[in-house]
Amino acid sequence: MKTKNIYILLLLLVAAVFTSCEKDSDNDSGEAYFLFKDAAELISPTGYSVDYKGNTSGQQFIVRSNKSWKIIEESENDWARFFPNEGDEDGIVKVIVQENKTFVDRVMHFTFVVDGEDQPVMFTVNQAKATPFLTLSDNKGTVISKLHIIQVAQSVSVTVKANVAYTYTPDVSWITFEKSTPGTSSTELSFAVAANESKNTRTGKISFTCTTQPQLNTTLTIEQEGSEGQVVLFEDFSWLTYGNTILYNSTDPVRCDSWTAEQKAKGWTSTPNTFSSNQPLLYGCFGFAKVGKTSYGGDLISPKLSEIVGIKNIVVTFKAAPYMTATGTKDDNILNVSVIGPGTVSQSQFIIDNWPDYTADPNSIAIWQDPAAERTFTITGATSETQIKFLGYDYKLSGVGAGKNRLFFDDIKVLIPNK
Repeated sequence: MKTKNIYILLLLLVAAVFTSCEKDSDNDSGEAYFLFKDAAELISPTGYSVDYKGNTSGQQFIVRSNKSWKIIEESENDWARFFPNEGDEDGIVKVIVQENKTFVDRVMHFTFVVDGEDQPVMFTVNQAKATPFLTLSDNKGTVISKLHIIQVAQSVSVTVKANVAYTYTPDVSWITFEKSTPGTSSTELSFAVAANESKNTRTGKISFTCTTQPQLNTTLTIEQEGSEGQVVLFEDFSWLTYGNTILYNSTDPVRCDSWTAEQKAKGWTSTPNTFSSNQPLLYGCFGFAKVGKTSYGGDLISPKLSEIVGIKNIVVTFKAAPYMTATGTKDDNILNVSVIGPGTVSQSQFIIDNWPDYTADPNSIAIWQDPAAERTFTITGATSETQIKFLGYDYKLSGVGAGKNRLFFDDIKVLIPNK
């Protein structure tokens, strides 16, 4: 009886093994399948769009298949590929796209082959064209269009970032090309500037020209002091890059106590206004400075004139503009100037009446080039301890005139004139 039971049990085990092997054999030889999914396996994507920068780390996808498979590019190319592009089981693949340095959108199609059979699915990679650019900046990375330099012979440098071919040509003989120093993402160009032996300031231009993208053509203006005297201070505030150039922009300027350490080291300061929570009401804009806010005036105080040796009489020139809203509402426009330390000013008050014209000059660029923006006074008896203070009328303005006296400043120059 026991022997018979053992025999029946063995038959059942053999039948079970045979059935299992039959099922495995059916699975191996079953109908091929292929699934192509996104990384989360939520959708079956048919394409991938990427900007001109590409994606060299790869965009991930999932392959599910029971047969050998390949991903085949429609045509040979050097910018889009799958890795890996073949396999014989489930796996992770990535589509890798190089940067598009051309100015044309491009497309690459991929097909799928499973167990030697083409699949009815195509995958398309679309890449945007590059945007052409050509920019000029100083050695600190600030975009520039003008350099102001002193009278002596010297070398000036400009950093060019571009993805187009360009040429550069000075329009005057006293500016000559010296050398080009290529970097990984930019090129530094150096130009020799001869000494200015004339009395007056002179201006030269270096034209940067792109024949294929003429809209990128730009100019670097070099303004060089004449031999009229020794410049002991010149400030164009090119290191201030907050907001934009529009004068009525009131949200982006940054108060001087929030400037970077490097900007504070330039030495321009402001008196804390005791009527306005002890705040210094000097603000950095884009390439110029602003003083004052509603109900309270602010001032701009220069660094000490440390280059003066002994006691000197000096000439101060500066550019200023008054505040006017976009709709034409004007602030008061009184500027009081004085000195901290030794010296006496020749004129203690100016009316800043070169009002902005936002229709003709919407970006507030031309206003600084207008001769009406520039004013001059002298200081007698200045020393290396002298500082110059520009005050927007007074510190407390509530109930005084318009109650506002905001002013803008640029291109402040202090000169010891030749006798």
